Amino acid sequence: MRIGIRACLVVALLGAAAAAAAVPGASAASAAAGAPVRSVEGIDEYRLDNGLTLVLFPDASRPVTTVNVTYRVGSRHENYGETGMAHLLEHLVFKGTPTHADIPGEMRRRGIRFNGTTWLDRTNYFASFASDPDTLAWLLALEADRMVNSRIAREDLDSEMTVVRNEMESGENNPLRALMQRMMSTAYAWHNYGNATIGARSDVEGVPIERLQAFYRTWYQPDNAVLVIAGDFDPAHAREVVAATFGQLSRPARALPATWTREPAQDGERHVVVRRIGNTPYLGAGYHVPAARHDDAAALAVLAQVLGNTPSGRLHRALVEGGRATGVSAVHYSMDEPGYLMFLAEAPADADLDALQRELLALLEDAAATPFTEAEVDVARQRLVTGQRLAMRDPNAVGVALSEAIAQGDWRLFLLARDRLETVTADDVARVAATYLRRDNRTSGRFLPSDSVERTAIAEAPSAEALLQDYRGREAVAAGEAFDPSPANIDARTRTWTLDNGTRVAVLDKSTRGQAVQLRMTLRLGDETTLHGEADAGSMAASMLMRGAGGLDRAAISQRLVALQSSLQITGGASNVTVAATTDRDNLAALLDLVATLLQAPTFPESEFEQLRTQAITGVRSSMTEPGTVAGQAMRRHFDRWPPGHPYHVAGFEDQLAVLQALDLDAVRGFHRRFYGMGDGATIALVGDVDAGAVRAQLDTLFGDWNRPTPFARIPQPYHAAAAVRLRLETPDRPNAVLLARQSLRIDQDHPDYAALVLGNHILGGGGMKSRLADRIRQRDGLSYSVSSSFDASALDDAGSFSAYAIAAPENMAKVEAAFREELQRLLDDGIGEEELRDALDGMLRARRTGRANDAELVAQISGNLYLGRTLAYSAEFEDRLRALTPETVQAAMARHLDPAAISVFIGGDFGGKDADAAD
Repeated sequence: MRIGIRACLVVALLGAAAAAAAVPGASAASAAAGAPVRSVEGIDEYRLDNGLTLVLFPDASRPVTTVNVTYRVGSRHENYGETGMAHLLEHLVFKGTPTHADIPGEMRRRGIRFNGTTWLDRTNYFASFASDPDTLAWLLALEADRMVNSRIAREDLDSEMTVVRNEMESGENNPLRALMQRMMSTAYAWHNYGNATIGARSDVEGVPIERLQAFYRTWYQPDNAVLVIAGDFDPAHAREVVAATFGQLSRPARALPATWTREPAQDGERHVVVRRIGNTPYLGAGYHVPAARHDDAAALAVLAQVLGNTPSGRLHRALVEGGRATGVSAVHYSMDEPGYLMFLAEAPADADLDALQRELLALLEDAAATPFTEAEVDVARQRLVTGQRLAMRDPNAVGVALSEAIAQGDWRLFLLARDRLETVTADDVARVAATYLRRDNRTSGRFLPSDSVERTAIAEAPSAEALLQDYRGREAVAAGEAFDPSPANIDARTRTWTLDNGTRVAVLDKSTRGQAVQLRMTLRLGDETTLHGEADAGSMAASMLMRGAGGLDRAAISQRLVALQSSLQITGGASNVTVAATTDRDNLAALLDLVATLLQAPTFPESEFEQLRTQAITGVRSSMTEPGTVAGQAMRRHFDRWPPGHPYHVAGFEDQLAVLQALDLDAVRGFHRRFYGMGDGATIALVGDVDAGAVRAQLDTLFGDWNRPTPFARIPQPYHAAAAVRLRLETPDRPNAVLLARQSLRIDQDHPDYAALVLGNHILGGGGMKSRLADRIRQRDGLSYSVSSSFDASALDDAGSFSAYAIAAPENMAKVEAAFREELQRLLDDGIGEEELRDALDGMLRARRTGRANDAELVAQISGNLYLGRTLAYSAEFEDRLRALTPETVQAAMARHLDPAAISVFIGGDFGGKDADAAD
């Protein structure tokens, strides 16, 4: 049956491709599925006659398929007056073709998760969906169509212009991002890497549509594209469909334009100063380095880790632990052409910036004076290699990750980079530090005169073809089983039990790629009375757990995770703590031992406490000038029903600062001693390649008798009404404004209207780029880059909420708010159509299936179900409730619960001080 369906589908696509041949740019070229080029580590490459490169990475262990199309064109390829053109095209190809008028809507109807990104060397479009041959065929036909037939129309450019400007303004709100861009533009006098990918505002606003169309026709062609299909699919079927779609496109007659500009050796240190309203100073220093294919690239990546990693890097140990900075980082721009290595430091508001910059530059440019040890290089190297290995466990992530390697010349560079990393030595790191971290190769915020000069010539990297001529790769990572993510199968495969202290455990044992395992643990602590006044100590305790435990300090914990090829996060507050980890079968037991140590035996080092408190204070001060944070704070305080001291109380900015200043380390230690432990309400869930019997025995040993000193009782959060308000909050010198809206609802997840409200909100504003709000405010009016609505209801209390979010230029906010209210009222008054409902429902059900196929999402769902006493059968029943909905029942439910007059609105932005209401 499946073979017959595929054969009919290919015939249909061939007919569609023949019709496309009548459109300029397409022809009845050979439908050959592409000639095999090479196979490396389970990844196969083919080349079509028209120049398209096809890369297939099949793996049936997770029923999700990812399609990624990478075009080798980014902001580097833009000409004078055309900056931002590559990014504009990324937006406009979503506007449609003659045969696909509503691409976001068609994607949503099929439950496809999609997006596009633009960077310096490339543009890529990726989409993931629950594995389905028909969806794959449809998506490949779409990508082939919009490769050459996108409208790129004047009216689409006009409607999208404000959206792109809003995205630009959103980036300008970030002071660190602005500093990094100014440093890059100062460091690159000639090369386009100095231009922001989003472009100059004047270019974006003034580009003639003819120039944009010509840019599209030049670069969006099969000989400049690499199509990657990864995950669960039939390679033979995929090649047939690619031949019937992409294979029908003509190879263009033009030759791709070459880029030849190279930045000359920098002839002295440069500096840049950015002055803006805010509370947090930053310092940076950047250096020119070779391209990604150069022999030095791997050593430079390790050098960035050795110096810039938190918590084991030299900068963190010297500056953050020394109390002069609150945070440090390193950014390595490893590009197709000579790139950049940048180091950044966040400082306290009262820092001596002169002294801090001198120490920062000394640590960088005199780094080789303190010999790099094999131990610190090994930790940095293994951290990078572990990141590569974790990525290789997920074919869908690899499908997208290959975009950067493709932009650098060849997808195999992703694998070669891993190989090169493994051979980096301390001598290599010392050599590249001495070669590139030099005064006259530096751009920073300081200028110092000198009588001598230095020159750092950046060597040219070899071509990808020459570099990879004899490259064969390694043995492919072992694939997992073809897993059915249906609720019934998940429930049938999941084993549950209870530890002696009442902790609930669930294990879904299945074969996964690379033997990957996902872990989720939740501790639930205290009650409304015992937690009174403990919220800040509880939050700080959770944040301190990975900063020292047992005989390990923060750096040793980080190194231990690298050695275990695992990732781990611990988050939480006063009432709960969540552990989320990714590992593999061989390292699971050791990781569980480490988690037990972190939870049960934290040491709460005083130096780490002071670092964390300083960072928290800096974070609060920074957020006091950010529109989104200020509006969010005002909204949370308006709906706050809890008195001061209650664990759910929302404190104002100044109160937060005062509490942090007064917080005592003994209180944090005391919170852990009085509240941490497991029992009724605590949950542990694992999904992946595990030995369930061994896991059960280990969990019994580690946590079975770890009991809470203080009992746990859930704090109810019943419905709480709040009068509607409208507040406009002034945040000077922020060109992007943020709108938040909310209405409290009396509803829970078992309410008869719950499913209807979920689907109704999805249609209104919950469908990503395709929703009524997005169609109106982003696509038609072109006012906002990001607009959405959401609906939430408690599983345990009769409390829910409807909310909305949008960003826009301050002068456009009144239009955004009016459009939001008009679209909501239109849905309440006029309802929705049958086709609109079915398209939204189908897309939602497909997306839910995709979520269950993602082990990280699935383990969180299983963990939540343990606490709620549910199984995946509840999800199946909920989906049946969704399928039973009609346009009338959805409209009626929305009308019963949503009241535009009861919605509170909070807007933060720079309105010139006019009519702004203050809120703390």
